[in-house]
Amino acid sequence: MGMLQRVKEGKFLEATLDMALPEEQGHWLTESGMECELLGRGLLSFSPAFSSSQDEQPKDIVLSSGVHGDETSPIELLQRLVEQILSGEIKPAHRLLVIIGHPEAINRHRRFVDENMNRLFKAENPATNPDCIRANTLQSAVKSFFQQGEKHQQSRWHLDLHCAIRDSEHYTFAVSPFSSHQTRQRDLFAFLQRSDIEAALLSNSPSPTFSWYSAEFFGAQALTLELGKVAPFGQNDLQRLSSFYQAIVDLVTHLSPNYQWQQDKLTVYKVTRTLIKQSEHFMLNFPDDQANFTMYPQGTLLGRDRDLEYYVLEEGEAVVFPNANVAIGQRACLLVQQAKVLVGEQIVAQ
Repeated sequence: MGMLQRVKEGKFLEATLDMALPEEQGHWLTESGMECELLGRGLLSFSPAFSSSQDEQPKDIVLSSGVHGDETSPIELLQRLVEQILSGEIKPAHRLLVIIGHPEAINRHRRFVDENMNRLFKAENPATNPDCIRANTLQSAVKSFFQQGEKHQQSRWHLDLHCAIRDSEHYTFAVSPFSSHQTRQRDLFAFLQRSDIEAALLSNSPSPTFSWYSAEFFGAQALTLELGKVAPFGQNDLQRLSSFYQAIVDLVTHLSPNYQWQQDKLTVYKVTRTLIKQSEHFMLNFPDDQANFTMYPQGTLLGRDRDLEYYVLEEGEAVVFPNANVAIGQRACLLVQQAKVLVGEQIVAQ
């Protein structure tokens, strides 16, 4: 049985990860008239059969997972979503692109093959390794999807689903990429509240992640979502993500979800500093498995890099994504601080 037929039967993940299957593309219609298109390995789009009224603005929604190959719970969630769509249990009201990001890394049970793919979404990469090649494919797929859909940038959403490699003071949290567009729409953050996501981190500088790519180049309302901790397939506690999954279903199936901002339900952080690894001598002055959002007293030595020393400068600073093993020139740690927010059409940290 070929890739296309397996996907039609709902076996999207199985077909994606079977590298012995030749890559296929193809269109088909469900019994309800919804158009489905397999664009390639791990790339599946849906278009609803009906037209919306002038009062309702449909979205173009990208849901991606598996950009890091060892982060399995988001992959399982999107496989469930695809199964329910293809069976007719869920009927999307918006154009939808579902992505399983890095099949080769997933099969190896590794974060990436040669380099971190979630630092490769800034332009076409030289085809030097599987990570670069796959990042190029994903960029092209997202570009085509957004350009073929609604021209209004506010109707474009991209939720890139991950899970963290370490414990966290917040089991779930979102990272809002910094972009040159207005990509922090109130409805996006109210969606996080509806999803029971515990916290949101507002980036203050560009970083070539998958969500940043969609925000910067297409003005999409984009987030990187961290959903619990890394675990092998079949060992994820998906019940802890049930509110998030239901919110995704509501997002996909309702043309105009009634999201209401609820003050104080979402903890919002701003980035105060970014520690960049400048040499092979970089080190962090706390355990490798230190939980995200751990706070340290003012004056605490956090790390060193040759003659540089990094201290906690303000009370309430916390560490997020600490990793001394990144490549030289990449982010080794974020320092963040809880922020008050101004809520208008956009969310702004004070």
